[in-house]
Amino acid sequence: MRGDIHILVVVPVYNHGTSLAGVVRELLGHAPHVLVVDDGSTDVELWGELPFVAYTEDAPQGLYLERHKDNQGKGAALLTAARFASRHGFTHVVTLDADGQHSPADVSLFVEKIHEDPMRLWIGERDLGGPNVPFSSRFGRAFSNFWVRLETGFPLADTQSGFRAYPTVLLESLTFTERRYSFEVEVLVRAAWAGFCIGELRISVYYPPGGERISHFRALYDNVLISLLHTRLVIRSTLPIPGRRIAEDGNGQVSLLRPVASLKLLIGLRRTPRSLGLSAALGFVLGALPLIGIHVLLTLWLASRFRLNRPTALAAGQLCIPPFVPALCVEIGHYVRHGRFLTEVSWQTLGHEATQRLLEWLVGSLSFAPLGALILGSLVWGGAWLVHCSIVPLKERS
Repeated sequence: MRGDIHILVVVPVYNHGTSLAGVVRELLGHAPHVLVVDDGSTDVELWGELPFVAYTEDAPQGLYLERHKDNQGKGAALLTAARFASRHGFTHVVTLDADGQHSPADVSLFVEKIHEDPMRLWIGERDLGGPNVPFSSRFGRAFSNFWVRLETGFPLADTQSGFRAYPTVLLESLTFTERRYSFEVEVLVRAAWAGFCIGELRISVYYPPGGERISHFRALYDNVLISLLHTRLVIRSTLPIPGRRIAEDGNGQVSLLRPVASLKLLIGLRRTPRSLGLSAALGFVLGALPLIGIHVLLTLWLASRFRLNRPTALAAGQLCIPPFVPALCVEIGHYVRHGRFLTEVSWQTLGHEATQRLLEWLVGSLSFAPLGALILGSLVWGGAWLVHCSIVPLKERS
């Protein structure tokens, strides 16, 4: 692909007539192929005399137009652009907003990065420390960054930026449920799950004064959609079933009932024996602790924070489900506190003295979890190393 790269710059637009013409005219000075996707705008009379041409094989370089009869959302506009790009042989799509927030001159930065790494999704990281940046933008970016990192493990700085470069194959190959603003979060998560690397580059940004700003973001409706999306993505990320890899091929699921097959799958997805062993140890420690109601969320966050394998950590945590490990921890904790084991199981010991049992669970888990994690982590590490040796040629291991 490095020697045959064709880039289409895309501007999705919905009622940005006052800024569109200026953005497009400046873009044409930096990009030979620009596509405007009109998402059902009703202010077309404000667009000015933009020189749209129909795309044919012998069409001159210029500006092209795709239209939606009705407003379908920014995500739908970007998918329309991806289909256009695929039909006409464009290998990459660079997207930027029509409101004048982004500098068209920064397209050259994306072109350089595309040639540097064609299979990477590039995001323009905005500096939100300038004037006129609303608090909602800063908070929304931080909120989105947290959840995307939890879902993917990628510590991205600006998951809400609309200035991006996509390999066309990424948008063609993946399946998306979102069609509005939430699409730009979903595409990052699903791209990461599919094996695409994500990079960021610094871009300039301009926020006009509040009274001049054009935004179609509906605070309540769109935030509800984004929250529901993150709920679905977090639940999906807890399932030990890797999705189909586009950039790195592989399919299957991680299961405690199929340890060898699971290790082969994870090693095939470029997980090292060491990282798998550490992932299992982390999952066991968190599973043994009395983290009622937050165990899964904390496991996901810590595994993402330390770039460990989340399915392995979650699977290891399942070894600690009640009643066996919690009961063992309570017994150990009771012995540590009182010098004897708890032998009476009744409403008194489990009901009225529940807070005492929780304390003993905590004390016992702090004693038992490190040992269990060491044993399990060593077994997974050793098993993964043996599987790794059986499927990876010696010259690759060296």
